[in-house]
Amino acid sequence: MDKIRHVPSLQGLQALVEVADSVSFTQAAQKLCLTQSAVSRKIQQLESHFGVSLFVRSSRSLQLTAEGEQVLASARHVLEHLKTLEDRLSPQKRPFRIRMHVSLAVRWLLPKLSDFYLRYPEVSLSIETVATEIVEPASDSDAYILYLPEPSKDPASLTLFEEALVPVCAPGLGPLTSMDDLVRFALLHRSADKQAWIDWLAANGGKSLEDYRHIPFNLDELALDAAARGLGVAMTDLTLAQESLDRGVLVVPFGQPLKTRGIYSLCPQPSAASHPACGAIMQWFAEQAG
Repeated sequence: MDKIRHVPSLQGLQALVEVADSVSFTQAAQKLCLTQSAVSRKIQQLESHFGVSLFVRSSRSLQLTAEGEQVLASARHVLEHLKTLEDRLSPQKRPFRIRMHVSLAVRWLLPKLSDFYLRYPEVSLSIETVATEIVEPASDSDAYILYLPEPSKDPASLTLFEEALVPVCAPGLGPLTSMDDLVRFALLHRSADKQAWIDWLAANGGKSLEDYRHIPFNLDELALDAAARGLGVAMTDLTLAQESLDRGVLVVPFGQPLKTRGIYSLCPQPSAASHPACGAIMQWFAEQAG
């Protein structure tokens, strides 16, 4: 009869991952809601199980050994596999996870969420926001919303709305009724990208970008908030600004919306279909499209 093989503790594997990620027993203990000594014991139990040292410890640093790197890789794989299995077998116990840019979440989705929960009170959405220009899908996300420079040919993706650029400012800013007036005010924009202003100015007979004063921000959301506070004129998408326009916080001083062919698209992950609320969620987003 084969000898029964003992397996390492899952709690020990979790402790190893947290210690390796934070490079600190103290921080790992805080995340795991354990004492530092308890985390140390779990690491010692793993070391005893494998018969190797997992960390090189000193008063100033904490570094994985070569064997520790191997155990860590296996620990990550095991824990991720178990998490995926749990989500597949019991998806109703977790929210439907969607990643998107922070400005899209604040300006477009948040004003609509009361309607969603009124219709689907038993369903929970987990909204994860990112500040990067490109929204990368995460392994644990069910869907993500991203900006595309032109319509997608992917039949699984859902176009939520087309981009239409408009200048916006505070109602009391002015006088601001023409392109000639615009030169007297600061152009507000995300520091990494002035392309929206470049395109709109070119389409509306504006001056060169260098002829205007600029106030850059690292987020679109900050530029729009600055516009509402009277710091200048921001360039944004009409749909994203609509709720603020309806409330009178922002106004479009002049000019026509510029359609760029860009779109905002909801892209479900292949695994999203296993979530019991996927159909209802996709249907609701389809109703918000346009």
